[in-house]
Amino acid sequence: MAFPGTDHFQSGNKGIGLVSDANSDVIARAAEVLKGHRASIDRLDAILVYTLGERFKHTQAVGKLKAEHDLPPSDPTREAAQIARLEDLAIQADLDPDFAKKFLNFIIQEVIRHHRQHQS
Repeated sequence: MAFPGTDHFQSGNKGIGLVSDANSDVIARAAEVLKGHRASIDRLDAILVYTLGERFKHTQAVGKLKAEHDLPPSDPTREAAQIARLEDLAIQADLDPDFAKKFLNFIIQEVIRHHRQHQS
């Protein structure tokens, strides 16, 4: 005798199929959600790359200008202000400020390297 609501626990393909079908539906829904997240991540990665490209166009122009006028390739006061500003933005964006600081420091070092190349 089967108890009400327990037919999916009975042996045989019918019961196993019900559990499998439900599990497949959950997995399919999760796969769709995952696909949506990954598409968003891909778009954001493209935005980051194009934004960095634009940023480096401007910093290249700054480097040429500095070289033409014998200005130093780095500006520690500006760099410190930029890092502080980015840390504040990171907090507002719910991003780890230490990560944001490391990221900007990496970019700044790359910009300084480019500026030094213009001066040689």
